[in-house]
Amino acid sequence: MQKEISPYLELGKINTLRVDRDTTPGLYLMAEDGNDVLLPGQYVTDDMCENSLVDVFLYTDSEDRLVANTNKPVAMLDEFALLEVVDVAPFGAFMNWGLPKDLLVPKMFQKTPFEVGEKRFVKIIYDERTHRLVGTEKLGDFFDRKPKGLAVNKEAEILVISKTPLGFKCIVNDKYEGLIYHNEIFEEIKLGDKRTAYVKTVRKDGNIDLTLRKPGSKKDGSSAQKVLELLQQNKGIMPYNYKSDAELIKNVFGLSKKEFKRSLTQLQDEGKIEVKDTGIYLKAK
Repeated sequence: MQKEISPYLELGKINTLRVDRDTTPGLYLMAEDGNDVLLPGQYVTDDMCENSLVDVFLYTDSEDRLVANTNKPVAMLDEFALLEVVDVAPFGAFMNWGLPKDLLVPKMFQKTPFEVGEKRFVKIIYDERTHRLVGTEKLGDFFDRKPKGLAVNKEAEILVISKTPLGFKCIVNDKYEGLIYHNEIFEEIKLGDKRTAYVKTVRKDGNIDLTLRKPGSKKDGSSAQKVLELLQQNKGIMPYNYKSDAELIKNVFGLSKKEFKRSLTQLQDEGKIEVKDTGIYLKAK
């Protein structure tokens, strides 16, 4: 097991270190306390001379030695990322995070067994037992359960991390857990999406219910405009009406069945469309 490293060499983060000496395997970079770390020769460039400063990412190599790299991984310590599984073993799974040494997600940190080729959301953490960077899929313990500054209708930045029977789980403002219910989603959404959302409810357990719709927006007007624009893009004819399947309406128009019907009525009342058994027809101006 590797001993703990110098507090001046931050594992899992970008460090600015001074070039101390040039050796056959590469450059040795020195921290303020005199501890050094190797930057392998393949990452050395001509402008790296003695006493110059270099920004490097620190992690451990295949032999658990601290090593520097000028490449930045997909995610660093305490960050979240959607990573692909490249190999599995009895003790865990290996994920591609953009560095020569893949990131290990120990079996104890997996919710369900990983399979090669699939993508999972993990957080990069420091394992106190092994003094290594590892990934964990068990994110619940890392969320702050006392949201601050998040009132109803407040704007928030979200990262979509998983799909559940209820909806899509999200990381809210990098520290809270949120959920967008399926019946609140009328557009394509996928894992890894970063979006702006709005707070619907802050629950007693600290979880946050979200919506992608901006509060106070004129739903009827925007929905009707969407139907009108799609009609114009499809030469004024679309094979849908009040009786069309709700799931089909959601996929084509990004609207709920209720919003769609309301939009058709509004557009008919305005004399812009005609709805028949065979579909929707744009009226000539």
